[in-house]
Amino acid sequence: MPLIDDNLNAYLNKLMPMVSGEIGKLQQKSYDEGVPIIPNDVVRLISVLLSIKKPKKILEIGCAVGFSSSFMSSYLQEGGYITTIERYPVMIEKAKANIKRLNLEHKINLIEGDANQVLKTLDDEFDVIFMDAGKGQYINILPEVYRLLKIGGIIIADDILQNGNVAKPKEEIVKRQRTIHYRLNDFLWEITHNDGLDTSILTIGDGVAICYKTKNIEGLIINEQKES
Repeated sequence: MPLIDDNLNAYLNKLMPMVSGEIGKLQQKSYDEGVPIIPNDVVRLISVLLSIKKPKKILEIGCAVGFSSSFMSSYLQEGGYITTIERYPVMIEKAKANIKRLNLEHKINLIEGDANQVLKTLDDEFDVIFMDAGKGQYINILPEVYRLLKIGGIIIADDILQNGNVAKPKEEIVKRQRTIHYRLNDFLWEITHNDGLDTSILTIGDGVAICYKTKNIEGLIINEQKES
């Protein structure tokens, strides 16, 4: 369900072109098969951000079938690369096949495993970090994401509004979804109040947060919200 008027959403989706070439074919195939890849309006947003940023190193958390990492690879500087993390074997198998078919193995390094553990083992610095994993884990992995992001780097966090449910009181959320509701609200509060980040939240797709890292700080400030 789009977060904006259905007619406007349909118009904008028709207006904005899909990705071209073989990567575009993977995009369309994924949509046709219901694979959970980023919607085209988010694709267009990322294309603009990466065109401006011209990243050398990108970290992706949540590879799925490899579409987004393949798409983003075309915006890398010469000699740049993408590190992407995926935990689900079915997705890993498909992503590896797609990355190989697109001849992008020299640009994309797929790490198999749980991002909560994998991120702690990384010691690189990234220009862009794209978060598209389990939404209930965003607040848990944010400290490592922040650590790995260069000053002047950008976080792009996808699917952060739960079709608008994040704005509802907890009593209106079904019990099995309340943990994600709590955690996403904590994540959104953190990225909008953290002194080390400048953040904008956009209502395209299912919500996208864009965070610019201004400086290094120690730890999260989420406990200040809970204690206030």
